[in-house]
Amino acid sequence: MSDERIHESIEQLVAEEHELWERESSGNATEDDRRRLDAVQVSLDQCWDLLRQRRARRSAGLDPEGAEERPPGVVEGYQQ
Repeated sequence: MSDERIHESIEQLVAEEHELWERESSGNATEDDRRRLDAVQVSLDQCWDLLRQRRARRSAGLDPEGAEERPPGVVEGYQQ
């Protein structure tokens, strides 16, 4: 997946995240909305991680295509 496609995915996920947060803040969110919000947040973390991997590989003179999406348990375990 190219950097451009990752950015497109991030933009779509952020838009969906904002919509879900709007529902939550207005008191109209369902349990399905809350589950989807959790899933969107994990997907965003995975996208950002993949993008960072690609940039790091490129900076190290490696092929960015060698970067791989990491499982949720890995990206959610990172400390910020």
